[in-house]
Amino acid sequence: MTATRSTFLLNTLATALLAGFLWWASGHLDGYQIQILNLIAVNIILALSLNLIYGFTGLFSLGHAGFMAIGAYVCSLLILSPEQKQMLFILEPAYGWVENAQAPFFVAVTLGGLAAALCGLLVGIPLLRLGDDYLGIATLGFAEIVRVLATNLPRLTNGALGLKSIPDHATLAWNYAWCLLALYVILRLLHSNTGNVFKAIRDDDTAAKAMGIDVFRCKLLSFTIGAFFAGVGGALLGSLLTTIDPKMFLFTLTFNVLMIVVTGGLGSITGSVLAGIAITFLLEWLRIVENPLTIGDWEMPGIPGMRMVVFSLALIVVILFRREGLMGTREFSWRWLIGRFATGKSGGEGS
Repeated sequence: MTATRSTFLLNTLATALLAGFLWWASGHLDGYQIQILNLIAVNIILALSLNLIYGFTGLFSLGHAGFMAIGAYVCSLLILSPEQKQMLFILEPAYGWVENAQAPFFVAVTLGGLAAALCGLLVGIPLLRLGDDYLGIATLGFAEIVRVLATNLPRLTNGALGLKSIPDHATLAWNYAWCLLALYVILRLLHSNTGNVFKAIRDDDTAAKAMGIDVFRCKLLSFTIGAFFAGVGGALLGSLLTTIDPKMFLFTLTFNVLMIVVTGGLGSITGSVLAGIAITFLLEWLRIVENPLTIGDWEMPGIPGMRMVVFSLALIVVILFRREGLMGTREFSWRWLIGRFATGKSGGEGS
């Protein structure tokens, strides 16, 4: 059996096991636990998209919240019924084409991603000519522009009131299907010649130019693909939470995704997946520090926001003592796993 065929069979088996687990979870876990599983899938999509831009191409982008907002609003407006939009738009009536626009959930998520990708393409043409620090500031400005426009276009976005009662189509099946699709597309891209070009640009774009690589075009391609999956993640998040408003898409949202990428390891897909799982669980578990604590006769009141303080301290520790993140630039592979088992077995027999 060839290595390619073995990898295909093992990937199929792993996908089947994941599908079986999700089927079991939907019937045995409570709503809160299922919500955490859904958030894990969305966070992995967002981490993969930012890692493609920052970890593999070396583009320091802080505009992810803007792309997420675009995807969330486009998808939400398409899956809300005209009757719901009439009730929601109370400040000013929605534009006729906004009120009557409708699409199935898959189409709506895809269009949300494409809208974000188009915006990524348009803003990338002028911004990607900037240096690292300037690019980060400029993309942060773009995200803020999107948020301000969402607040001040009531006939399009319902303004500061946002959108409520969004249909909750983002089930476990949909979220993990999109997660696997994002993982597959980005892995195939990175294992192609284009992926090697992205890494060459990250390591030294001057040397890449000297080798005849169209650096600007490749940067724009990476930025646009990353923006697409950021829009997809925002679309799924909007349907999952069933409510969105401009205050959701502050810089802290980009910071949360950046924490996952840095903790997992810049330039590691495996790291993004593992960190997406671990950090989502950790952020939920740390809610305990925001609740009142009683020890004997001593009682400490809950401190709202304390979990983010604790988590930020944990992130500082990771950066200080493991700057490359959990995985560095290493990746999981079936060949590595089989090799580890084979080494352990032969070692046991030899002893």
